[in-house]
Amino acid sequence: MSAANTRSDDADQHQAFSHPNFRHYLFARFFTTLAVQMQSVAIGWQVYAATGDPLDLGLIGLAQFLPFVILVLPAGQVADRMDRRLILVGCYGVEALCAGLLLVYTLSGISEVWPVFSVLVLFGSARAFSMPSSQAITPNLVPRIAFANAVAINSSSSHVATIAGPALGGLLYVFGPDTVYGLVAAILIFSVGLMLRVKLPPVIRVDEPATWKTVLEGLTFIRSRPVILGAISLDLFAVLFGGAVALLPAFAKDVLHVGPEGLGVLRTAPAMGAALTAILLTFYPIVRRVGKWLFVGVAIFGFAIILFGLSQTFYLSLFALILMGTGDMVSVYIRHLLVQLETPDHIRGRVSAVSAVFIGASNELGEFESGVTAAWWGVIPAVVVGGLATLGVTALWIRVFPVLYRMDELPKGEQPGE
Repeated sequence: MSAANTRSDDADQHQAFSHPNFRHYLFARFFTTLAVQMQSVAIGWQVYAATGDPLDLGLIGLAQFLPFVILVLPAGQVADRMDRRLILVGCYGVEALCAGLLLVYTLSGISEVWPVFSVLVLFGSARAFSMPSSQAITPNLVPRIAFANAVAINSSSSHVATIAGPALGGLLYVFGPDTVYGLVAAILIFSVGLMLRVKLPPVIRVDEPATWKTVLEGLTFIRSRPVILGAISLDLFAVLFGGAVALLPAFAKDVLHVGPEGLGVLRTAPAMGAALTAILLTFYPIVRRVGKWLFVGVAIFGFAIILFGLSQTFYLSLFALILMGTGDMVSVYIRHLLVQLETPDHIRGRVSAVSAVFIGASNELGEFESGVTAAWWGVIPAVVVGGLATLGVTALWIRVFPVLYRMDELPKGEQPGE
């Protein structure tokens, strides 16, 4: 290969943003994430102000999680049979409708909160269909050589939105929840317009009957690929045992002795670490010793959990949470690349759906596990033991999935239409 071709390849792998279709999708996803985060803050404040019952805050998450778990596997099949762009257009449109319904609810002055939970069930259903399509569409938007760059840009923008959304929602809430919901609806409609501008290349779809076998084909495929199974299950158990973030209110109040402002800073710290790491990966992607880097990322995540559990000072705890986000971003970045590049395009939606179930279940169950162990042993032992368990899983998975640990380069993947 000539020096000119080498320079051209190096330039191409950093030019995901130069592709208009990817830019439209990126901004649509960024604004959607920003709007959803703004909305979540407004809903939490509004519901708790109306009832004063902490259980209702748990029901907010449950109302969204249950339809997601029920629908996400069929949604993966839909993502493999239909235009993923149009699925996202429809999902963003439904989310905009939800914001509009919340606006009507607020302006009507209804004191009961059950209408909010009903809207959130609809919102969770839309989220179930959007997640597989959103994950599976990225390889259709950029050349394979630029895919790693696209993942890093996508991840960094998502974390920036996750950091900015709650802050912006909280600031706007002083003008009333109706202000937040109205702006959220407008932003989501704008995202719909952006997605309508995306043009997908021709993609070969497999014409097969819709059966439980085809719905579960993503799970069957993952079980047949040790690399994908190892990466997804490693993330599952790492997050399951590493649910320290769920105990942040207790740490802020009883261990670090900081108020709600300090709690807000602590909550943003993992996303800050993840966003900074994603930006770094945008310019310096991981291309060699991929498997080892995956395990290093999870090990950093586990070490940071232990450090956070043992810390008695605010700034050391803040550093530990930033480090936690850094390790998590490294593992998420590699896992996403492995899953998408190792998977044929015609079942990418179903595989993404299974991955989403694993991730969603680990987040919810991880919070539950942290709460139970904290009730048994106290918050500090619960977090430290969780970090040690994460390191133990990392060591065990190296032995169980040696092919993943020894993986040097990413799979070549396939381009749309191949």
